[in-house]
Amino acid sequence: MRHPTRRQFAAMTAAVTAAGPLLAPRRSRAADMSFKFATNLPAQHPLNVRAQQAIDQIAKQTNGAVEIRLFPSSQLGTDTDMLSQVRSGGIDFFTLSGLILSTLVPIASINGIGFAFASYDQVWPAMDGALGGLVRSEITKRGLIAMDRIWDNGFRQITTSVRPITAPADLRGLKLRVPVSPLWTSLFVALGASPASINISETYSALQTHIVDGQENPLAVIETTKMYEVQKYCSITNHMWDGYWLLANRRMFEKLPKDVADIMTAAFNAAALDQRRDVAALNGGLQGTLTKDGMVFNAVDAAPFRQTLRDAGFYKDWRTRYGDEAWHVLETAVGTTLT
Repeated sequence: MRHPTRRQFAAMTAAVTAAGPLLAPRRSRAADMSFKFATNLPAQHPLNVRAQQAIDQIAKQTNGAVEIRLFPSSQLGTDTDMLSQVRSGGIDFFTLSGLILSTLVPIASINGIGFAFASYDQVWPAMDGALGGLVRSEITKRGLIAMDRIWDNGFRQITTSVRPITAPADLRGLKLRVPVSPLWTSLFVALGASPASINISETYSALQTHIVDGQENPLAVIETTKMYEVQKYCSITNHMWDGYWLLANRRMFEKLPKDVADIMTAAFNAAALDQRRDVAALNGGLQGTLTKDGMVFNAVDAAPFRQTLRDAGFYKDWRTRYGDEAWHVLETAVGTTLT
């Protein structure tokens, strides 16, 4: 990774201001600025496809002054490792679920409250509006910057190798993989399951060796990680919506020439909107694709699950953790009283 010195930054900023050379023809040579962009998803996932397009656009708009290398599939470590690296500056950009980010920024998991969002018609106004703004402001306090537009991970579904999930009782005692996040563990404990926190890069082998019998993820992740090879049943629970914040190391980003930062921000935010459309289109056909791959699907009524969470004190507990103000923003977004 090659970052410019303060003197180089100042020189580039002055040059951009005076003559805008980032948009002028230049001879092919090594980039002035090089950065690392890490994700935990397979290269073929829409997030990585659109991230690479944004990276290519940034290189084109800066005429090669900016080089960003994309490292998909957890090449640079586990989620926990990469979060530490983006904070220290070892990684410059990183996409991470807000629910995992909550180990550092507690409020970042609020969009994943169980059975809160009914549809994308509620998700995007909330995450592009007051709820997302609240989370981004807390992320900034932790030495990171989050781009304005969150990327889509999707509504999450439960898969198992032992039985379909049709009612809360079906989760009782089920060994279920969940990401490393307090909210996920709390949710499934309240529903009677036995959750185990396992990083995504280790999930397939954990399912294959029956360390756990089930997991939960959006359909796009289930398909691109080939979990259908080790899971039989997929229950459409839509138990939480999850998204990926595009995080930048704050020290690095705030040192960038304004023109470069603006180009990056615009490209990444536009790519996030494109990726949302990609995921929506992909999810429309994935159930059929996964059925052909051998998975058995069933629909789920959310109401009994939501009531089980109320009875277990799940919503009351998390309202206390987030605070009444944040909880009010959430309930305003989803249009219902959860507690």
